[in-house]
Parts: sequence; structure tokens; C-alpha cells
Amino acid sequence: MSIFNKKKILVTHNGAFHADDIFASAVLSILNKNQVKIIRTRDPKIIAKGDYVYDVSGEYDGIRFFDHHQKGGAGARANGIPYSSFGLVWRAFGEEICGSKEAAKIIDEKIVQSVDSVDNGIDLMTPNFEDRKFYSASAIFLACYPTWKENTLDVDKIFGKEVKRVITLLKREIQVAEADVEGKEIILKAYNEAENKQIIILDKTLPRYLIQDVLPKFTEPIYFIYPSGYSGSWKVEAVRKNLTTYESRKLFPELWRGLMNNDPELVKATGVEDIQFCHQSGFFIQVGSKEGAKKLAEKALIA
Repeated sequence: MSIFNKKKILVTHNGAFHADDIFASAVLSILNKNQVKIIRTRDPKIIAKGDYVYDVSGEYDGIRFFDHHQKGGAGARANGIPYSSFGLVWRAFGEEICGSKEAAKIIDEKIVQSVDSVDNGIDLMTPNFEDRKFYSASAIFLACYPTWKENTLDVDKIFGKEVKRVITLLKREIQVAEADVEGKEIILKAYNEAENKQIIILDKTLPRYLIQDVLPKFTEPIYFIYPSGYSGSWKVEAVRKNLTTYESRKLFPELWRGLMNNDPELVKATGVEDIQFCHQSGFFIQVGSKEGAKKLAEKALIA
């Protein structure tokens, strides 16, 4: 084997695995283009030979060692969530993998902090129902760990399979994050250039979650308009009050809600010929044209 293709040695602990060591292994595998060998051990002699050592050894230097179990841990984010091995590895290499600080930040907020909080015994959120637990993304991968009724001799093989699954997930999430960064710029441009900042018009089909992540940060937007990516129609949606609620700033009139295009009362109620549907909750409308979408938003503003 050429020296240029030599595999990097990734060392993490043996025994039971957790989401943080699976995800950290996946990040380092992506970083090194899968030219890696993962060794699960606690043997100091083997640890000393590792190119990357994480979730074991009791050391952290941000270059080679990425453990958080030592006295005092390995630090926490500004929001108070401590780093696990996954977070430490992502902090070191996330931007390099993603190609931008913005995309790396999205992944950290969307995935990494959740894994880190669970591994450190931190409640990320308070459940609304006392007898229900939140099913996290990491639980999907941990479900493959042997039950007490099963043989644990193949844990290392299972670990390797789960790392491969997480690699696929992370690569896709990075693609999504990169697209989201670009999409947010389009939304900000539409907001900045809008003559009437109460109604933001987008000419590209963008995910509604992305639009709702951006516009509630501003005080003026009430509705946004964007094309449907499937039917050729247009959508009008109410902007949320803020980023932590689904409650809208201004719902569409009660008289419009729950009506569909096979209901003669729909056009009569709105005065717009090509309206197709108004959600019964009053936050969303579908209409046949951009012009119709504008009319509906303008009517709703003064209703």
C-alpha cells in the first residue's frame, strides 16, 4: 500500500457503544475519506498509536485527543451544553468537512448538540407529557445494540455497521445544510428588497421550515408567498410569531378556513377566482397563480 493511502487509526473505547462515539467515528471517517481503521480498546499501548483518540484516554487537545470524561470535562458551548466526543470532533473538523462555518453551525445545532446533551445527562427539552419520552435520532442507531437476551460478542461488528449508517446520514445532512445556507441568503435578499415587508414574495420553491427559520427574526413580515414545487400553483403562509412557536402572527379570516376548490363558497368568500384551498387552521392557502396569492395576502392583511 502506498504511504499516501495509509489508513488513519481511529481509537475509541470498547464495550457498550453510545451515540457520541458512533457519530465521532463517522465524522473522522468522512474527514479521512473512509481511509480509516477503527479500533475499540482501552489498552494504553494501542491508544498511544492512534491518529485520533476519542471518548477514551481522559485527554483532550483538539488535535488528536477528544475525550470529555476527565475531571472538569472538555468545556461547554455558550448555551451551556457540554461537549461529548462527537461535539469535540465536530468543533475541530466540522467546518472543514462542510466547507463553511454556517453549514457546520447548522449541523451542530440540529444534530451534534442533541447527541452531546444526552451523553452528558443534560435535558435538552422539557416534555409536554409526563409519561412520554422523546425519541431522538441517536436512538435509531442505538436500537441495534444487543438486548440483554442477545450475544454481545459481535458488538464491534455492529458498531462498524452503525458507523457506516451514520456516515450516510451525516453526508446527507451536510448537503441539506449547504442548501439551507444558500436558501437563507435568497430569503434575506427577498426580505431586504421587498417594498412591502409585511408580504414577502419568493420566486423559488424553498422549504417552508427554512422560510420560517428566517422571517420570524424580523418584526414586519406577516405572510410569505412562494411557488409550489409540484402542482405549478402558489402558496401563501402566515409567518410564525417567533422561532419557538407554531403560533402565527395573523391567521387568514375565519370565513375562508376549511374551504376547498370544489366548494362554491370559497371564491365567494375570498373574491379570488383561482383559490384552491385554505387550511382549516387558517395558516396556509394554496392558489393557482402568483397574482392570486398576492391578492389573498393583501386581503388578509386588512381583514
